[in-house]
Amino acid sequence: MGILSSLFSGVSGLNANGNLLSVIGNNIANQGTVGFKSSRATFADLVSSSLGGGSGSVQTGIGVALTSIQANFTQGSLVTSGNALDMAVDGNGFFTLKDAQGGTFYSRAGQFRLDSQNRVVNPNGLFLQGYQADTNGQITGSIDNIALPSTTASPNKTTKVTTSVNLQADATTSAFSLADPTGTSNFSTSLTVFDSLGKSHLLTTYYTRTAANTWTYNVIGNSSEVTAGVAAGTYIAGNINSTLGIVKIASGSLTFTTSGALDTESVVTKYDTGTLAGSAGASAGLATMSFAGAAASQPVTFDFGTSLTTDSGQTGLDGTTQFGAASALVNQTQDGYGAGSLQAFLVDSKGTISGRFSNGQIRTLAQVTLAKFPDPVGLIRSGKNLYAETADSGQPLKATPDSAGLGKVASNSLELSNVDLGEEFIGMISAQRGFQANSRMITTSDEILQELVNIKR
Repeated sequence: MGILSSLFSGVSGLNANGNLLSVIGNNIANQGTVGFKSSRATFADLVSSSLGGGSGSVQTGIGVALTSIQANFTQGSLVTSGNALDMAVDGNGFFTLKDAQGGTFYSRAGQFRLDSQNRVVNPNGLFLQGYQADTNGQITGSIDNIALPSTTASPNKTTKVTTSVNLQADATTSAFSLADPTGTSNFSTSLTVFDSLGKSHLLTTYYTRTAANTWTYNVIGNSSEVTAGVAAGTYIAGNINSTLGIVKIASGSLTFTTSGALDTESVVTKYDTGTLAGSAGASAGLATMSFAGAAASQPVTFDFGTSLTTDSGQTGLDGTTQFGAASALVNQTQDGYGAGSLQAFLVDSKGTISGRFSNGQIRTLAQVTLAKFPDPVGLIRSGKNLYAETADSGQPLKATPDSAGLGKVASNSLELSNVDLGEEFIGMISAQRGFQANSRMITTSDEILQELVNIKR
């Protein structure tokens, strides 16, 4: 069988190198495929028989056989993308996807978009799996299709106004009058606040020096935005200047030490009581304000800061001061905001998808989950950049990114193919030479067989 076995060996060599070229060709063809993992062919020799003889055995082979085609799951390079929902896994995890029939697949290709129902899908329409967030931005529930509703962010009413100003220590003294706020004050600041419906209202605070180290402040709003009356939640006519279109919302006083630090902040007087004198708030800085159409008696705290002691033992200031410099606004904030429409998506390294809204708020919408297999080489390719679980791969561990060794998610990024063209070209040349050599082996075996046939003649 010796001569025939050489013929068979040559044929098996042709098949083996042909398969190798097929694998190499597939790798090269997918060099530009996002998330593609290259493959390698493995081979084993074939032994037909073992013949005992002499001091050892004699084994004859009959060629080579393809034993497996294994995927190479080394990390591919990451490139940036202009699509906010494009994601790349930097680590060992796989995106989990489901088709319309509920079949589960896994992929390294993170090209995602929204479908007509705002579900996150890949180019083939498979649904990305993860956790949904509730309306408060808290991740809840079980793993399911991720949907990113194009909703609005609920408004948040103002509950605190924080102001830091410097009030000029030697400013002239006077008494504030609603008839002439500008003429009877030394300084003013303006700030937009929000009611329970998210509607904005501009408030102006007028500061008046009434005595040495003593100032009053009066918070003034737009009279067209409140309800006039004598009941709770309304403003009496005596606290409204119809000519200027203004209404007194609240007032209080500030006293300073001789070193210019804020000493005390009085209890605030609120005027949405339907009385001329108003009433005192429950604590220093706390008042209420009422706007037409919104919830009445909206609590709001006016915070002008405090003096503090620094690490070096010196007195520092984090709020309102009274120095010789001209009055000036240092800082002013409030914690309310109106309703906002969704403008953009943001994805962090933990796979959390957040929405950025037009009111400046950022809210969590969902979180991607990743899967990791005991032996990813055991996965079977399903085409279209998809893999399916097998007994050889083992069951996947599913968790959120940046945990359990799954790797992180890179936003606005895609993972390129890990095909090494240089290595593939070397393999292609080697396979070509192997194919040529085995062809020569078949030709030679054929010539020898021809000689055997000619012997009979």
